[in-house]
Amino acid sequence: MSLATKLKELRIKKRQSLQDVADAIGASKTHIWDLETGRSSNPSVDLLTKLATHFEVGIADLLGENPDAPEQDQKHVALFRELKQLSESDLETIRMLMQRLKDSSRK
Repeated sequence: MSLATKLKELRIKKRQSLQDVADAIGASKTHIWDLETGRSSNPSVDLLTKLATHFEVGIADLLGENPDAPEQDQKHVALFRELKQLSESDLETIRMLMQRLKDSSRK
């Protein structure tokens, strides 16, 4: 789940407006809107920390990178666990392969 999707889901679940969230974390309503719509996709660590604290979730959950989150596909969780057992050189090979796959899908 993307940051944009997760933010909107959390905000709606808490029954808050964009302005409520913005006021709570000290950001502009426009910036929260941009994050929710994916127009801004590179928030600072400070902003992520404030959002995670406000919504009472971990930063990894907010970013959709928590392999132990209940909504994660179990195939991905299993793959993640297997990755932890690989050597650094094997991980680098996988990183290169993933980059090539991403590059080829953009063409």
